[in-house]
This record gives sequence, C-alpha cells and structure tokens, in this order.
Amino acid sequence: MAAAAAALRAWFWNERFWLPHNVTWADLAGEPGPPGGGGLQYPRAGHVLSAFPLALGIFAVRLLFERFIAKPCAINLGIQDSGPHRAQPNAILEKVFTSITKSPDGKRLEGLAKQLDWDVRKIQRWFRHRRNQDKPTTLTKFCESMWRFTFYLSIFFYGIRFLWTAPWFWDTRQCWYNYPFQDFLIMFVHHLATIGLITFSYMNNMVRVGTLVLCLHDASDFLLEAAKLANYAKYQRLCDAFFMLFGVVFIVTRLGIYPFWILNTTLFESWELIGPYPSWWLFNGLLVTLQVLHIIWSYLIIRTAYKALVRGKVSKDDRSDVESSSEEEEVTPRTPKGTLSSSSNGSNRANGHVASDHWTEEE
Repeated sequence: MAAAAAALRAWFWNERFWLPHNVTWADLAGEPGPPGGGGLQYPRAGHVLSAFPLALGIFAVRLLFERFIAKPCAINLGIQDSGPHRAQPNAILEKVFTSITKSPDGKRLEGLAKQLDWDVRKIQRWFRHRRNQDKPTTLTKFCESMWRFTFYLSIFFYGIRFLWTAPWFWDTRQCWYNYPFQDFLIMFVHHLATIGLITFSYMNNMVRVGTLVLCLHDASDFLLEAAKLANYAKYQRLCDAFFMLFGVVFIVTRLGIYPFWILNTTLFESWELIGPYPSWWLFNGLLVTLQVLHIIWSYLIIRTAYKALVRGKVSKDDRSDVESSSEEEEVTPRTPKGTLSSSSNGSNRANGHVASDHWTEEE
C-alpha cells in the first residue's frame, strides 16, 4: 500500500506536467535554490493547510461582526427580527412536509383535506406558512450581506494597496520573468482568503497572475452586496442604482479587462516568455472556461437590468421572500417573478461570483 501511494503521489505531482522545462520541485524547495535566490521562500503544498485555521478565524470574526455591528445597523434602519407566521403544529402535515413534498399537488391536497376534515385552502395556507418559517428573516439576510459587503470591499482595497506597487500590475509580462522563482509573501493572506479560486495558481506558483485575477474579480462583488443591503432596508432607488453600477463594473471587468489583460498575458505573453507545458494548458483552459461563464453571467445581468427598467425596480431576493396570503400557487399559475439568488452561508459561486451571489430570473 505504501508503495502504491508513493507511486500515485509521484504520478500526480509529475514535474513535467506542473512545471516548465528544466525546473524541479527541489528547485522550489530551495535545495539548493535558484542562483541568486537570496533565501526567498516559494509556495509549498503544505502552506495550503494554513487556510483552515485562517478560515476558522474569519468565521469567528464574521459572527462577531454580524452580532455587534451589522445587527444594530439593521435595527437602526427599521429592519425587525420578526419572522413569518408559523404554521400550527400538525403531525400529519409535518410528516408530509418533511418526508414527501413541501408543495403538494391538487390530488394530495384533496386527500389531506378529507383525512383532516380541513378546507383545501387551509391546508395550502399551512404549507405556505411552513415553507416560510424555514426561510431566513430579512434581518438575517441584511447581516449576511453587510458582512460580505465589508469583506469584499476590504479585500479588494487590500489587493489594490499591495498590487499598486507590484511591477506585474502595470506590466503583465513581469508575471513570467524568472518564473517560477518568485516570491509569494506579499499576497499570501489574500490568496488564502479566496482559496477556492487560487489553489491551482498557488500550488503551481503562478502567484503574480493569480493576484491579478483575484483583484479583478473582487472589483464588483461589494457593489452587489450594497444593492442587496439597500433592498433589505427598502431603499429601492438606491438598490437600483447600486445594481446598475454593479452591472457596469461587472461587464467592464469580465468582458473587457479580463480577456484583454488577463487572458492576453496567460495565453500569449506567457507562451512567448516561458513556453507552454502540460499544466499551462490546464491553467489556461480553466481561465477560458471562466471567460465563458463571464459571458453567461453578463447576459443574465443585462436581462435582469432590462426587466428592472421595464418594471421600475430591481427584483427581490427569493431566498427569504415570504409567500403572501393571496398566493395559491398550487391552484393558479405563478406569474414570472425576478429573483436575486443568494446562498445563506455567503459562499460565492465560482468567481469570483457566481459562486457567490447572482441575479437570476424565475420563470
């Protein structure tokens, strides 16, 4: 088993896949190190483990921030901690809700009505109330969005602060000079904060170009959270303005700067200065895939913005929208309603975004 594990490890970390020609893992470990290295440190696989205690610390800071900063701000803005109406206890309906369906069809509703001797509308209301009580309150959502807004804004300006004096920020060809023998310490913490996006660049020591990708994707995140904060506080015009600004910044950075600045250096400048090698193709394949996603997300943002202009306001966050008492979605068709999707744990979908929050439309 030990021999098989060693063979698998050797195959996975094959130097000819991960590194340029004439570079080995021993070179990056400083044994003996590149000529004139001056004792520089390079990324190692074990450094990634530092993300776990760092993530725990950030989570603790988040809890304190939401409790002692975000919640008082929400209350001062008139956002209450009152949840939706709770469904009255009923063992039969609760079993159906938890084990079978949260939205029973007409046939099941009629069967439950006969079993309980209830009116069908009363059962519909029970299921509506039961669904609503599992959704987070507006106060909870406000606190989550205020944390993400603060975090995204802080990490963006943190990145700008250090990249401003970095030569590769102004000349992307500097990302590839003397690669992979580059120092990584300046943006180490910034990398760990968004470990899901940068694991590949860190393990392969593509730290310089990784910092550019991260900073670019951070540029619009905080604007989306600002729009959501305004929405929860019922400042609709401010919400609309922030969302439109978010859309402009997102499209400019993802459809303009990203392909003509980031992809230009990873595809063409790196080819010219260090040449391709196996993991180079993987790295650029992921970046090109991200560009395809940028196009899709931009389309969704433009569509949502257009519908917002037509309807007069940006759509709401569906995650905790309470179904109104007049809605009877089981017996009447739902009208199209725009929604702002958001994960309750604050983790972005892939991006930079998408992994996070994104505007969609529910048909």
